[in-house]
Amino acid sequence: MRLIRNHERRPRRVHMAAAFALAAGAALLAAASGGQARDDGGRWWSYVQYLASDQMQGRQTGSPEHRKTADYVAAHFETDGLKPAGEQGYIQPVKFKTLQLDESHSSVGLVRNGETRKVAIGPEAIISARVDPAPKVSAGLVFVGYGLRAPESHYDDLAGLDTKGKIAVYMSGGPGSISGALISHYSSSAERWKSFRSAGIIGAIAIPNPKHMDLPWSRIAASRTQVTMQLAAPGMNETEGEQIAIAWNPEKAEDLLRGTGHTLDEIVAAAEAKKPLPRFEIPATLEANTAVKRGEVESQNVAAIWPGSDPKLKDQYVVMTAHLDHVGVGAPINGDRIYNGAMDDASGTASLLDIADRLRAAAIKTKRPLLFVAVTGEEKGLLGSKYFAAHPTVRAQDIIADINCDMFLPLFPLRILTVYGLDESTLGDDARAIASKMRIRIQPDPEPSRNVFIRSDQYSFILHGVPSLMLDFGAEKGSPEAAIQKRWLSERYHAPSDDLNQPVDKPAAAEFNTFVMKLMERVADAPSRPEWKRDSFFSRYRPAAQ
Repeated sequence: MRLIRNHERRPRRVHMAAAFALAAGAALLAAASGGQARDDGGRWWSYVQYLASDQMQGRQTGSPEHRKTADYVAAHFETDGLKPAGEQGYIQPVKFKTLQLDESHSSVGLVRNGETRKVAIGPEAIISARVDPAPKVSAGLVFVGYGLRAPESHYDDLAGLDTKGKIAVYMSGGPGSISGALISHYSSSAERWKSFRSAGIIGAIAIPNPKHMDLPWSRIAASRTQVTMQLAAPGMNETEGEQIAIAWNPEKAEDLLRGTGHTLDEIVAAAEAKKPLPRFEIPATLEANTAVKRGEVESQNVAAIWPGSDPKLKDQYVVMTAHLDHVGVGAPINGDRIYNGAMDDASGTASLLDIADRLRAAAIKTKRPLLFVAVTGEEKGLLGSKYFAAHPTVRAQDIIADINCDMFLPLFPLRILTVYGLDESTLGDDARAIASKMRIRIQPDPEPSRNVFIRSDQYSFILHGVPSLMLDFGAEKGSPEAAIQKRWLSERYHAPSDDLNQPVDKPAAAEFNTFVMKLMERVADAPSRPEWKRDSFFSRYRPAAQ
């Protein structure tokens, strides 16, 4: 009964700026529904312009600007006739614990032959506050290859090593002998820590593969002082007990490996050639002292329902997700401190709003309801979607699919669509069918070593047994479009330049939204629920009892 009352509540407030933006969106909607031959993406872009404006200050999780964003999205859903599906109207409040490393009282050192060399925090290594670090750590080091255990493939990087009480040093990525889905899954912080903890490991040092880094180290280091977060709800700290987590600059890794007889160049060459990585003791002890500033904050998920028309299917929800948050205000780059997050992920949130507009304008009726969820805390480790998937505002067993839109990069015409999770469930078959009609080529993850499949919000639903996809613009390897994507990651990803002053193909974004909408309609109107493919690793995650 409480769930029904919550769905009937009204949003608490609508900010004036949101009202103006909604009026502009309504005008664009009227134009779009008044006989315009082809959607030019102008309405979608108008939402990006508001969400990624400087006044939103980068939509940091828990900030007043994030709250304005949530209220804006909620007000728009109300205007389009979607029913509230939060706990406070359209809003689901999410509570977090905040952690921020106090670098002035923290240090890292490498001890060899009784002598300690101070490690430069920032240029050389970064202590992650996503893992709540122990105040003092002193432990030996062991290089564990990729640091993965995949029992299904009889693969175990930890087998035969003396790891008890030590810190594992590993290279990001995974072996060519197992699938990209398995690599992604066992690379997640929760799964990796399960493996490490069972082997007696107390902490970890990750060395990014320099051939597959999305960001240059300078930008990674610049973001290290950002506040990190953990869900405050009991039992949701996936790395509880881990004493230290460090990322090490690959350009500075030779000293870490000194005395082992191995070099980073050798390890990277083996990884690129899909050969097994060496595993070995490192003749050094790592000593770390950490101080952490702690606090609490509340942020918002936003949820709304486009009702279904079939009495027998009206309680089976097809979910569409995108994340509200970005990384806020940070270290200046070229004098700019606002990390607007236009493509990451104002673009995806704008797609939620654009598709809601289309449903209203065309008075579309789907047999199953569509559940729109704009989640918080994605940049903090998928935390908002983890919370929603664990504490859904509809019955868990009634969520049948998730289609996630995160940083889909409409930088050129939509000819190829990358579908993460393409071959894992029947949703991939649905995506292929829609793409065929729209003359779009479909491809699976072209770079599984980047672990994209576990790095956005669909993964939270997958772990609760919900077949899910994430969609992205694709490109031929070696093509000009691939070069554009790579340059965008290098220059704009998690940088202030991911703003409104970048070249965007708005008609291509509109076509992407058409694809997403057609896919959701197809799934909502299908006679049966989506299912995992029999040979999918993720079929082991069963939906909640029906």
